[in-house]
Amino acid sequence: MKFLIRWADAITELAGNIAAVCCALLVALMFALVLARYCFGVGSIASQELTQWLHGAAFLLALSYGLKYNSHVRVDIFSQRWSIRKQAFVELIGIFIFLLPLCIFWCWISYDYVAVSWAQHEGSNSGGLPGWFLIKTLIPLSAILLILQALAHAFRTWQTFKSEAKP
Repeated sequence: MKFLIRWADAITELAGNIAAVCCALLVALMFALVLARYCFGVGSIASQELTQWLHGAAFLLALSYGLKYNSHVRVDIFSQRWSIRKQAFVELIGIFIFLLPLCIFWCWISYDYVAVSWAQHEGSNSGGLPGWFLIKTLIPLSAILLILQALAHAFRTWQTFKSEAKP
């Protein structure tokens, strides 16, 4: 089980680093686009679409990273008063009742969407970027990354739950 955690964490770190690079590139590209448009009167559909690619990639790849570092949005108005054991128990319920089924549904519902895109080698129709099927592949991939990190998080949470057991 510890191998799964290390493996999931390593993949999540890689995805998070790629997301960070996408964010930095997105900021630089947006700056260049604004500069080109308002200073030189030049625009590019492909560059505009690349901002969508970078934003989508950053968002989808950062999901599992956010779970790993517990930086996702959470409402702690009740749980802050609970014992660590009860917090761990509720966290496990959330993972197995909500997060994992959502991710499985996400993979299932996006499969046809991505498969059709790959079959057509979907690209932009307006002079933008080819290969939209590549970015669409990140939809189920991000769900798979989230499943891996959720399982690692569940194992860590289970360890906390067991260690806080009453004697």
